[in-house]
Formats: sequence, structure tokens, C-alpha cells
Amino acid sequence: MIIFLVVLFLIALIGTMYVFKQEEKKLKQYEHEDTVENELKRSHEYETQSLSSNVPRLLWIYSITIVLSLIVFLIYVM
Repeated sequence: MIIFLVVLFLIALIGTMYVFKQEEKKLKQYEHEDTVENELKRSHEYETQSLSSNVPRLLWIYSITIVLSLIVFLIYVM
């Protein structure tokens, strides 16, 4: 059971790092386009696209992790 929880934790950590790397890649791309117009465009893009794509991904990752952890805990207790 503990091995399963450790693997589950590692999967959640890898998923989180994947989302982080995507944002980091975008940031590096934006550093090359350093004008006021591009910064304004980037700000609007972040407000509309980034939050609507990254938050649901992270929500799914953590929801699945929590549910599976609770199931394993209940199996262990019974």
C-alpha cells in the first residue's frame, strides 16, 4: 500500500512539474519579445488562456491523487 502511495505521489509530482515546465517555456519565449505591446498581449493571454488550461490540469492531477489515496487508506484500515 505504501509503495502505491509513493508511486501516486511521484505521478502527481511529475504532472505538476510538467505544467510548471510548460509555463517556464512560455516565459522564456516571452523574454525574447520584450516590448510594451507584447507585454500587454501576454498579460491578456495569461488571464484568458493560462488559467483556463493549467488550473483544470492541476485540479485533475490532485483530485485523482486524493481520491486514490483515500481509497488505499480505506482498504488499509479495513
